[in-house]
Amino acid sequence: MSTRTRKTQIKRRKRQRKVPKGIVHIYAGINNTIVTVTDLAGNALCWSSAGACGFKGARKGTPFAAQIAADRAARLCFDKGIRKVAVFVHGAGAGRRASIRAVHNAGLAITLFREVTGIPHNGCRPPKRRRL
Repeated sequence: MSTRTRKTQIKRRKRQRKVPKGIVHIYAGINNTIVTVTDLAGNALCWSSAGACGFKGARKGTPFAAQIAADRAARLCFDKGIRKVAVFVHGAGAGRRASIRAVHNAGLAITLFREVTGIPHNGCRPPKRRRL
């Protein structure tokens, strides 16, 4: 057994960093919406998704579920001291506009809005022609 007993051990908490600016990454897929808040270096501070907010099945892909997920992530990062954010949106799901609106309504000032959905430059090779 160690020299310290359980009662005398000092609990050390991780000190929360206050970050003034952040980046909100919104992935709006067809089946789900994932919102991640990072600092300017790209380290994740908090996140939320429609599935983590209690939605299941087809309801995860709805704009309302995206709004709830974005609102929860925005409130978590508001507690960490973030007031200004840049928003990067990826994907073509139904929750794109609703999640952006929820971030704005949560009290975060949006300084930059960028569309980062990948666009294929010629894309994959198509499947071979069907023979009957």
